[in-house]
Formats: sequence, C-alpha cells, structure tokens
Amino acid sequence: MKFRIQLITQCETGEEIHELACLERETEGLENIGIALVEAKALLATLQKQVVEQQIAAYLAARKKCPQCGKAFRHKDQHPLVFRTLFGNLEFASPRWLQCDCQTHETRTFSPLANLLTEHCSPERLYLETKWASLVSFDLAAQMLEDVLPTDAHFRATSVRNHLQRVAERVETGLGVEQFSYIDGCPRDWAALPRPPAPLTVGIDGGYVRQWDNKKTHFEVIVGKSIPEEGAGKCFGLVQSYDDKPKRRIFEVLKGQGMQLNQQIVFLSDGGDTVRNLQLYLNPEAEHLLDWFHVTMRLTVLHQIAKGLPMTVGEGDEKCELREPALKVLESIKWYLWHGNTYEALQHLETLEMDLDGADEESRDSTTHKLLRAVEEFQTYIANNQAFIPNYGERYRQGDRISTGFVESTVNYVVAKRFTKRQQMQWSPKGAHLLLQMRTRVLNGELEQTFRDWHPGFRGKGDEKLKVAA
Repeated sequence: MKFRIQLITQCETGEEIHELACLERETEGLENIGIALVEAKALLATLQKQVVEQQIAAYLAARKKCPQCGKAFRHKDQHPLVFRTLFGNLEFASPRWLQCDCQTHETRTFSPLANLLTEHCSPERLYLETKWASLVSFDLAAQMLEDVLPTDAHFRATSVRNHLQRVAERVETGLGVEQFSYIDGCPRDWAALPRPPAPLTVGIDGGYVRQWDNKKTHFEVIVGKSIPEEGAGKCFGLVQSYDDKPKRRIFEVLKGQGMQLNQQIVFLSDGGDTVRNLQLYLNPEAEHLLDWFHVTMRLTVLHQIAKGLPMTVGEGDEKCELREPALKVLESIKWYLWHGNTYEALQHLETLEMDLDGADEESRDSTTHKLLRAVEEFQTYIANNQAFIPNYGERYRQGDRISTGFVESTVNYVVAKRFTKRQQMQWSPKGAHLLLQMRTRVLNGELEQTFRDWHPGFRGKGDEKLKVAA
C-alpha cells in the first residue's frame, strides 16, 4: 500500500502541486500501523521548507517595486540567512536591494526581509524552548525537543539557555520603572472606588542558591505567592542582589490580580528586613504580620536545646533545678506569643536569659551556653518584630491565615525542583533571576499570553486557521 502526500498551493497566479513524500505500508505487524516518528519528522521538515520558501517568495514579489514611483528595485547582492523553526533550520538567500532614486534615504541599500524576520528564531520555537527549559534542566529540554521535533541540527543546552534569557530580558524591558511608593491619591479617592474584591494574602519567603563564581557561597532568592479568597494564586520570584525593580515586580503581580487601593491585603513574612522592605508602600490597606511558622520553628529549636540541659545546677544548698523550669518558661513564651502578648513574652525571655547566664557561669556546660546564645537571638528577633505580631489565636479561630506554609511549598516548587539543590547546581545571580521570571510565568499560565502580546497572531487565539476535511 502506497500513500502519496502532496502540497497544493493556491495563489493569484494559479495552483501548484508539490510532491512531498510517498509512504509504503504493510498491514502486517503492529509496528507498521500509522506513521513512524522518523517519517513524521521528515514529512514536517519538507512541508515546512516548502511553505516558508513560498511565503518568502510571495513577500519579496509584493515588495519588489517602489511604493512611490512603481519602479522596480535594483538588486545589489544577497547573503545566506538561517531561520530556526520548530520543524527545521531553514537556510535561504536574503537579497539586498538598492534604494529607489525618487526619494532621499538614510541608507543606500536595504534588506526587504528585515521587516518580516525581525528575529532569526520563530516565536513557536522560542515559546517551547522557554517553557520546557523553565520546567526541567536546559540539557533535558534540549534532548526532549530534539527527540520530537524534525530539526536537522542538534538542540544545544547553551542555545536553549540563551533563548530563554533573551525572552526573559525582553519581558524585563516591559516592566515599568521602580518607585518608592505605589500609593496614589488620598483616602477620599480610595473611598470613591468600587466595592473592593475579597482580601488578598501574600506570603514572601527566601531560599538560597549556590553561587557560580564562588562555589562555597550562596545568594538569596526571594519567592512569594499571592492568594485571593476566590480564584487561583500567583507566584513570583527574584534575586534582589541583581533585580533593580523588586517592588515594581510584586506590584504588577498584585495589579494583575485586580488589586485596588481600598482592598485589604495581608503580607506574611519571616520578619527579615530584606523581605519586609519589599512589601512597604504597595497598598494603603496593607497589614504586615510576622509568620507564625517561623516563630514556632525558632521555639522548637530552643525547646530541643533545652532538653539537653542538666537537670540541676550548683551544689549543696545552692543547688537548683534548671531543665524543667527552662522548658516551662519556653512553653509560657509560646503561649504569650500565640495570643499576641509580646510584653509578657519579652519579660519571660529576659528572665530566662538571666537564669541561663548565671547557670552558664557556674556549670560551664556547652548546652547551657548554646541555649543562652539562642535565647538572646530570639529575644532580639521578637523585639524587632513585636509591632507585627498579632493575636494568632484569634486570627486562627476566625479562619484567617497565620502562616506561610503555602509559601514554603512554593519555594520548594519554584526553586528547589528546578535549581536542584540536591545536585549542588551553581548559578549566577543574573541567570537565576531570568530563569525565575520565566518559571513563574509558566507556573502562573502567563507565558502564552506574553508571546501573544508580542505577536498578535501567535497560536491563533479565537481563529480557526486549520480546516481539516471530515
């Protein structure tokens, strides 16, 4: 059995028929059913070459004459041009024509294809490379594309990485200017706005990625997620040591979720100055809270250290208990913090610090000294963040969020699964930042719309471009 595949081109000059392939099939054997991948790749490559060549020829034919005087442009020379598509890298001659003498021009010659082929890589190919390189490693993305696409050249991991960074840099240029404050107008203007949507909850946390230049050091990656009461959440990420528009980036994410200046927003963070400064002056109704998860995590560490304290300290009449009282004080501190009573929590921390200081001088125990240092650090942490500690118990009973557990999972999904900490991958701040922008867009389902904004006909949204015979 033979199958002849033809391409029929219909244009103003008539109809042309091109033979693409002839497939021979036997009906015996499961492996002979349908078209094989190798045949499909060869067929698509041939079809792509024919279609592109005829499109280029039609484009040049329509522009071979001067639009002012109608005189044909004179040919000067031509050079080879490679256009990378999903179905093969196509090389064809790009002509250079002399400008018409009917008008003055800045240049003596011009390339008619310059306005058509603004890039040497098709949007479809850039989109797929960017999408898959955001989800898996550059090498795996290159291997996957090479396995399924009919390109005659090898996909290289460095090329995939460069294409992703090119797309990310173009997205970066479209980001607005950085501002100190994004709060415009006055309370009277905000009151006149429509009824605000449901509150937004924004959690921000950080992770660390190994530095490329210095393998023993790390740099911080900030990741966050914005969750409305209704609808899907959106994640974002950045490398603040490289990013010069961090607040603008977060503002655009919130704006994309319909944020209004009269809308309530709750920011949850670990209390670090770097993270909290990103949240300031984004919304007048914003509420900044310390994440309960990070509070309990520090208290858990203190509790584990306290379990290793000696039962008693001192000798004779001066002998007193140490371990059990310290554990009870830590439980009381946790209770006070849960109810937002930072005053009593700090008082108990100060008392515990004095007891441990005296016990440390007497016993010279390493665990006592370690707990003393940890209590001092925790006391400073609570003192610096006491203005952001609410009544967690009351918020919990009301059903409000008190923890950034959803951000912890976002950090793992955005950073750990792609930057593969377990394999000790190394990154430059620029490379990590640009990859984060594309990965978050893919996870948010926004990458296709980004390409559609650049190329309105991309993937023909709402158009029926392919008519298949029934």
